Amino acid sequence: MPKQQSSSNPLDTFRLSLPTPAGDLQAEISVPTTFIPVSDIVPLMRSLGEEALKLEEAKVQQAGQTISCQKGCGACCRVMVPVSPPEAFTLKQGVEQLPAPHRDRIRQRLSAVKDALNEAGLLGRLVQLSETRTQLSDEDMEPINQAYYAQRLPCVFLEDESCSIYEFRPAACREYLVTSPAAFCQDMTDPAVKPVSVPFRIATVLSLMWAKLTGGPARLLPLPIALDWADRHAEENTAHETGSTLLEMGMEKIWGFLRQRT
Repeated sequence: MPKQQSSSNPLDTFRLSLPTPAGDLQAEISVPTTFIPVSDIVPLMRSLGEEALKLEEAKVQQAGQTISCQKGCGACCRVMVPVSPPEAFTLKQGVEQLPAPHRDRIRQRLSAVKDALNEAGLLGRLVQLSETRTQLSDEDMEPINQAYYAQRLPCVFLEDESCSIYEFRPAACREYLVTSPAAFCQDMTDPAVKPVSVPFRIATVLSLMWAKLTGGPARLLPLPIALDWADRHAEENTAHETGSTLLEMGMEKIWGFLRQRT
């Protein structure tokens, strides 16, 4: 990953070449040489995930398959979306910058979802999961994922079955596409639902980065409690490392996933 120092501003420029299963991902990106909060690296990391997904989309289309996801289909917006801690801070910042009427609608929906989760006996469990110091596995999370999805609660950011925060939506939402008929997604547990494969998941990459920075577990936060978590942990989103160091940390995690795929 060769690096060039920018002469006009304090940026490091990196030329990346990532050999994904769907082809080489080529990118040139710049990051601050100064110390920045880890949340500042989120947009860049998401863009890498989106570029990798584009390669996967091209691969499935070349195989004669069609992406069936369309605007206005919010079927997958009932699952428990996992949000990395750095994304939670970014999500909070994005919501705070929305027009007041939009923020109010989100808060009203969030309150209703929390009430429903509390009534179902899930809210306390989700908060506990978000604060545990124990490293949880996918198997540990599966029962609560299923219990959450059984409620069929629409995402608090959903309006008219479309994402109202599309520009800063979580990485997990960006990376989920299917080639199976859209009707199958009415039951996301149906084995007939065929998601497009991705070589690495940015939420997991960011979660692993957060764990390394804080010395805690690699955690993924349930979306309905991510904003509250970001409020409680705001002081932890400090300028830990330079932009270059954070990028290198993220690339180390991405390379780890790519090596597993080869």
